[in-house]
Amino acid sequence: MLDGVILKGIGGFYYIDTVQGIYECRARGIFRKEGIRPTVGDSVQISVLDEANKKGSLDVILPRRNELIRPRVSNIDQAVIVFAAKSPNMNLDLLDRFLLLAEEQELDIVIVINKIDRDKQNKYEDAAALYRAAGYPVICTSAEKGIGIEELRKALENKISVFAGPSGVGKSSLINAAFLGLELNTGEISEKIQRGRHTTRHAELIRITEQSYIVDSPGFTSLFLNHIPSDKLQYYFREFQPFLHKCYYNGCVHINEPDCAIKEQIGEAIDSRRYERYKMLYEELENERRN
Repeated sequence: MLDGVILKGIGGFYYIDTVQGIYECRARGIFRKEGIRPTVGDSVQISVLDEANKKGSLDVILPRRNELIRPRVSNIDQAVIVFAAKSPNMNLDLLDRFLLLAEEQELDIVIVINKIDRDKQNKYEDAAALYRAAGYPVICTSAEKGIGIEELRKALENKISVFAGPSGVGKSSLINAAFLGLELNTGEISEKIQRGRHTTRHAELIRITEQSYIVDSPGFTSLFLNHIPSDKLQYYFREFQPFLHKCYYNGCVHINEPDCAIKEQIGEAIDSRRYERYKMLYEELENERRN
């Protein structure tokens, strides 16, 4: 059998990247019987049925390191979360939701602020400073002007990276600018409704160098976090980490308790905007739990 990685799945066919090339495979029926769904990014083993036409059978799915649901991909090293400085305007609540889901999966994270050339007042710099202070690498780019493209290219080296973010922020355009020749489909932003058309129809793993892959996936306009227990939320705010377990009360959730090490850092090591987001999300999760 050959080892490989699922690049994409369309209409029941899976395209597997191996050292001998890409094979079109059907998955064995046992997966369907056992309720197992082959996923883009899966490490697999295949049997070759027709070498000349690169046909095979997907026989084994190896254990996954992680699995994302939206977009549905597995074995990801890094989340590249892309927002636009303008067109559409940045939504920090949505950005924080992307960050929480990536933190929950224990992924490395890179934040990309694209279309900075359209922000004539440079307001994006405030958002970049906010998230750098929280402990995230932030790359400011313009796919159209070629700004920040080399820095982005270096951040993708030797990683399997998933690109995520709202539609219309320029994910495909950034990938095309960083890796000439890929020519991913791109769409124009609607000035009237400030939302992009979904130009990516399915998650697909794309090899960009010998040991580097990216996933281009559909954009989203909302993310649900109701599977996260409210008491676990604090562990997914990166800037909270040095102060957790230093509160006076065990089980402190950093909302109403006195002698709270997290609240003592508001305005110092913890930006008040991020803390307010934490409180809002905590209350949201608590309401979900009660209902």
